[in-house]
Amino acid sequence: MKFEQHFSQQQKQIQKLAMTQQLQQSIQVLQYNTEELQAFIENKALENPLIELQTNVTDYTYSGTSSGQYTNEKESNLMNQIPDSPLSLFEYIIDQIHLNYRDTFLRKLVLFLAEFIDLNGYLTISLEQAAEQTGADSIQILDALVLLQQLDPAGVGARDLRECLLLQIERDDRSPVLAYIIIEEEFEAFANRKWAVISKKFDIELSDVQEVFDYVQTLTPSPGSIFGSTAGLYVRPDLKVKVVDGHPTVISNREGIPTIRFQQAYFSKMEKTEDLEVQEYISEKKKEFEWLQKTIVQRGDTILRVGTEIVERQQEFFLKPERPLKPMTLKEIAQKLDIHESTVSRTVNGKYLETEFGSFELRSFFSQGLASSDNEGEDTSVSNVKKLIQEMIDQENKAKPISDQKLVERLKENNIEIARRTVAKYREAMNIPSSSKRKRYD
Repeated sequence: MKFEQHFSQQQKQIQKLAMTQQLQQSIQVLQYNTEELQAFIENKALENPLIELQTNVTDYTYSGTSSGQYTNEKESNLMNQIPDSPLSLFEYIIDQIHLNYRDTFLRKLVLFLAEFIDLNGYLTISLEQAAEQTGADSIQILDALVLLQQLDPAGVGARDLRECLLLQIERDDRSPVLAYIIIEEEFEAFANRKWAVISKKFDIELSDVQEVFDYVQTLTPSPGSIFGSTAGLYVRPDLKVKVVDGHPTVISNREGIPTIRFQQAYFSKMEKTEDLEVQEYISEKKKEFEWLQKTIVQRGDTILRVGTEIVERQQEFFLKPERPLKPMTLKEIAQKLDIHESTVSRTVNGKYLETEFGSFELRSFFSQGLASSDNEGEDTSVSNVKKLIQEMIDQENKAKPISDQKLVERLKENNIEIARRTVAKYREAMNIPSSSKRKRYD
């Protein structure tokens, strides 16, 4: 058997997209929200002497159901427009320790424990470890913990949820008489709704346990959460929707995005220099300006195109008081606009649309569809199914809550066929307890 090898040269033409640095930045710019884009443009202006910034008057819109405006009047005090920097939980605790306790060894122990308070307000170090690291005895560490737990917010310094609730109940004059002792002695049974055990032990009615349960619901499991960051509380909407003659119209909102201008005078001056390095540098910075200007425009146009298509498909949301949503996917919008699905994903994440009744993230308008059983070709969005489940549970007899299987049957009556496990998944996603945990004993 004879083997032969033949070598030949062939010329092939292959089309390949090269991921250049500018292309990567263009993709990143599309993903930026307004605040991130503003910071990016400002950084570019610092690096490029040919870029001049002109900042627009900014509208600040709350991301909930209300909106407000920032006014830039000449007579206003600019210092009043600087937001206060809220204290962190740690700073708040330290201030209280220095204010309330004398400079003793015990205060040093309290300050030591304060360093091990997490963002939720819980103590993350054991008393044994604290004693070992400080050289204090167990009684001194315990005294320091007691002093720490007397500070605000109520519940701070707790080592577990049970202790956190007890600290809050102890300070509340409005707490039910049996609340403290039930949580202290029968916390597991209380949390697992084994209320018959509690009723028998304390010789009380189930309605009394229900009263304690309703009260505990008003307490916070995370006392430190009120000191959470306020970043992201205010957003600048990229789009605005106005209903004109019964039809929602989308307009682009460029407020807050700096306008870039080309420093032509400086460029002309530097262009006349005979230094080749300077000429190369100034030419490169001009190209960078042109790329940045084009990228900003493309970003705005893409957001407007995607937003317009979303509003067109979800018109009923803007026209009807029930705010119904139709099933809609990223792929459908991508195919309609002839762009990649990942482009739509980057466009809707972190971008907001302002209406007369609140501001909404663009991605919130997307929902998978569930086929209806009436075979009319109409699909129901998951959000609408969740809304229907919520309404059924709100209207149920709290003494006999509706089971997941009963919800399946009622949904079927509304031409929606889904499995019981799917109903359970939606219910859990909405933080609704199971029927056994929704039962009340009033």
